[in-house]
Amino acid sequence: MNRTIGIVLIILGIVMLVWTGFTYTKKEKIVDAGPIQVSADKQKSVNWPPYLGGILLIGGIVLVATAKKD
Repeated sequence: MNRTIGIVLIILGIVMLVWTGFTYTKKEKIVDAGPIQVSADKQKSVNWPPYLGGILLIGGIVLVATAKKD
């Protein structure tokens, strides 16, 4: 079980080091006056610090290295 969690953390850590975030588009209502509705597309971004990916990577390596072999 620890080995599986470690492998997942390693993969997640590598992905977070390569991609430091992502951007998505969200529709937001600007005017909502009865039958008249005006909306606009707004871009939102989600970013995470690169050191978080490094921490996950190191944690995953430690879990894999210390996992007992069955």
